[in-house]
Amino acid sequence: MEKTLSIIKPDGVKKGVIGEVINRFENNGLRVVAVKMLWMDKKEAEGFYDVHKDKGFYDSLTDFMSSGPAVVMVLEGENAIAKNRQIMGATNPANAEEGTIRKEFASGIERNIVHGSDSPETATFEISYFFNALEIFDY
Repeated sequence: MEKTLSIIKPDGVKKGVIGEVINRFENNGLRVVAVKMLWMDKKEAEGFYDVHKDKGFYDSLTDFMSSGPAVVMVLEGENAIAKNRQIMGATNPANAEEGTIRKEFASGIERNIVHGSDSPETATFEISYFFNALEIFDY
C-alpha cells in the first residue's frame, strides 16, 4: 500500500469543504491513516515548500499557506499518489477535469484548495514533515 500526503489548504478550510474533500478521497479507495489541523507559520511554510524557493511564486505561496489553518493528512491505498492527484485535478483549476476537487472548489492556481505529493520521494519527505510514526495508523 502506498502512502501520500494531502493538505486541505487554508482556502479549503475557510470554504468549509473539509468533509467533502475527505469524502471524495474515501469514496475513491483512499484511507485516511493520519490527520490533524494546524496553522503553519511563515518559517514552517517556507520549510515545507523549500523545493520551490527559487520560483517566482514562493513568497506568495508561503504567505498564503501561513494565512490560516490547514488540514494535513496521510492517505493510503493502491497507487495513492496518482489516485490523489487524479481526484484533486490539475493545479490550475481552469485546466482541471469536471468533477475534480480543484475544478469544483478552487478560485485560482495558487488558491486551489488542496496539495498532494507528486512522487514517492516527495511523499516520504512531506509525511515526515508533519507526522511521526506514532501518529500514522494501520487499521
